[in-house]
Amino acid sequence: MRLNPPELPPLFLERMSTFLGQEFPAFLEALLGAAKAGLRVNTLKLSADEFARVSPFALGERVKWCPSAFLLDGEEKPGKHPYHLAGLYYLQDPSAMSPAELLFSIPMREGERVLDLSAAPGGKTTHLAALMGGRGLLVANEIKTKRVGHLAQNVERWGAGNVVVTNESPERLADHFGAFFDRVLVDAPCSGEGMFRKDMGARLDWSLEMVAGCALRQSNILRVAAKLVRPGGYLLYSTCTFAPEENEGVIAQLLDEFPHFQVMELPHFEGFVEGKPQWLQKETNAIGLERAARLFPHRLQGEGHFVCLLKKVAPNAHQAESPLNKESWRKRKLIPDLHLWREFTRDTLDIDLTEDRLHLVGERLYYLPEEHPDFGRLRVLHPGIWLGSFKKGRFEPAHPLALFLKPGEMKKFISFPADSPEIAAYLRGESLEVEANGWTVVCADGWPLGWGKGVQGTLKNHFPRGWM
Repeated sequence: MRLNPPELPPLFLERMSTFLGQEFPAFLEALLGAAKAGLRVNTLKLSADEFARVSPFALGERVKWCPSAFLLDGEEKPGKHPYHLAGLYYLQDPSAMSPAELLFSIPMREGERVLDLSAAPGGKTTHLAALMGGRGLLVANEIKTKRVGHLAQNVERWGAGNVVVTNESPERLADHFGAFFDRVLVDAPCSGEGMFRKDMGARLDWSLEMVAGCALRQSNILRVAAKLVRPGGYLLYSTCTFAPEENEGVIAQLLDEFPHFQVMELPHFEGFVEGKPQWLQKETNAIGLERAARLFPHRLQGEGHFVCLLKKVAPNAHQAESPLNKESWRKRKLIPDLHLWREFTRDTLDIDLTEDRLHLVGERLYYLPEEHPDFGRLRVLHPGIWLGSFKKGRFEPAHPLALFLKPGEMKKFISFPADSPEIAAYLRGESLEVEANGWTVVCADGWPLGWGKGVQGTLKNHFPRGWM
């Protein structure tokens, strides 16, 4: 039996009616309608135009503020398609695509260092990685241990070679790095008002006390995040709530405590609304709050969101000493069984992975980002692409290596149509009766899905459990 969804909180509706005035009926109608869905193409693997030509399901119009994304039409389930498992796209609320795009509305320099401070489940991390072209350094941090595994899996599926996944508190990151990052994104935990038409739990949990508690927690997070931005760098704050206490109010408090930050103008997209400092109960002297952007479901194709971009402009601020210490990594690069990796790549791959970026952790071999600082005692879940593991006298490739590869970078592979019974069997964990010798990449329409090992006319399945 299907239960009726919980009602929208009456006090929330009363507040929004006061805030929106004549717009409230249209807002309420949108909030009672169906949530919007979007598909963002992994431009590390193919362009949006290329994907549109091969998409196995109907795509809607382009998302106006994200050139690599489409609105989704129809009743298809793209999350179940082999192309999703191959990392060709990420399914995401269109409004949630705005923070990464707006953070990079300022042109990027070579070798930038970027931090996604509250990164799980990985939507914004994968978006940032694509915008960075897989270059520089992107640290994806998640404080909650239960959520960091999902983040790591999404990053691995994306195949980005510049991401380090950490499981740390913002305070420990700030103590270790100081003002180190060129750009920091804080997608803060919030009361979730903007998700009310897709998250019934958020409706049940909402209260004014929750809003106040979230605002306090957000201010604490943002206060630490500000210390991680280098002079001249950028800090982007976003939430998926309408509550001014959690949006303009949090930014106003940050500006009071850190006057060397200033709010930046954002590109204007159809449907975006300026910040609403007048919604705050307390008057503020903070300058530029109206430069923030609010996204409402009755004005655009997406859920509720708030985005504010700030720049650290202190001209004489001390630049924290960079913890990039390539010499310390060089000392750790003695890999006794490196010849096994070389033999594997010679026989199996057609890609040049420079050896000065190889790093051994236990038996696991990783390919580090081109910029890789000393992380000291920070909890690092993945320092880069997990290439595989050294066993007794052999090298076994890891699943993330397969997803890092692109068509043309494999010597030993076998490809089937995405809708073929062979791909369906492979994803169920079954072996395939095909002629293959040794480690072989299994592909759907040429796009890597995972590994198999050919032995006497049988391709043994090495697709990891739990990835469906």
